[in-house]
Amino acid sequence: MKRKLVVVLASLGALLCVLSCSCAPTEASVEVSCDDFGALEHVSKEVVVAVGGTVTVTVCSNPTTGFQWAEAEIGDDAVLEQRDRQFIAPEAKPPLPPGSPGKEVWTFTALKKGTSTVSFEYGQLWEGGEKAGWTLDLTVVVK
Repeated sequence: MKRKLVVVLASLGALLCVLSCSCAPTEASVEVSCDDFGALEHVSKEVVVAVGGTVTVTVCSNPTTGFQWAEAEIGDDAVLEQRDRQFIAPEAKPPLPPGSPGKEVWTFTALKKGTSTVSFEYGQLWEGGEKAGWTLDLTVVVK
């Protein structure tokens, strides 16, 4: 009888361990610095998040140079929704010298199970400006 109880408890413990490892996190984040882009010009990342979870994307941004991030393009807006976008200035006292990099932070909410891509493009957004200086492609898997 004791032996059966030990086997059952061990099996339950193993099952709980497997189940807890298969759960997706409620928060995921991606941070890409200016150094990460460097000469690459293109970065690809993937994150996994639970339904209802939040994905935060932080990228280097330097609007004093005339370059900025265009609106994020979401591949499947039934799976992922943009909630916020903000610029965070560099930690320096104004006036900021040209070329002082800050950060842009996007926040997305996972709406339902599935996979969506989010594409980001950094360039001079005006007509005739340099396009796609940097690009970031993010794949978000919602479980």
